[in-house]
Amino acid sequence: VQLQESGPGLVKPSQMLSLTCTVSDVSITTSGYAWTWTRQPPGKGLEWMGAIASDGSTYYSPSLKSRTSISRDTSQNQFSLQLSPVTPEATAVYYCARRAYYCLNYVCYDEGYDYWGQGTQVTVSS
Repeated sequence: VQLQESGPGLVKPSQMLSLTCTVSDVSITTSGYAWTWTRQPPGKGLEWMGAIASDGSTYYSPSLKSRTSISRDTSQNQFSLQLSPVTPEATAVYYCARRAYYCLNYVCYDEGYDYWGQGTQVTVSS
């Protein structure tokens, strides 16, 4: 399984950050997986931003929910992140990743991340 982030490396403040993750070797509609976005600002830890599940359901970090949108294009086997408006604090390396889970008797169990993209640097600056 391969994941590859793409998008502009420089975004101006107050504009929209838009990134795409292209997935190879597995369909993003395969059940049991959520496709996630995580970022790491310089000198800080990883911050989970949100995810889109195999059925298209979306989940967002409460702190970013009002400014974040995750969507997918199943024909291209891609999922995307939009964050708007951005400030310089959004400068970070952005990663897409796959998280596995399984459900049994109406309870779902998290199996953790198993594949990551290499990450893409996004700088927010005028």
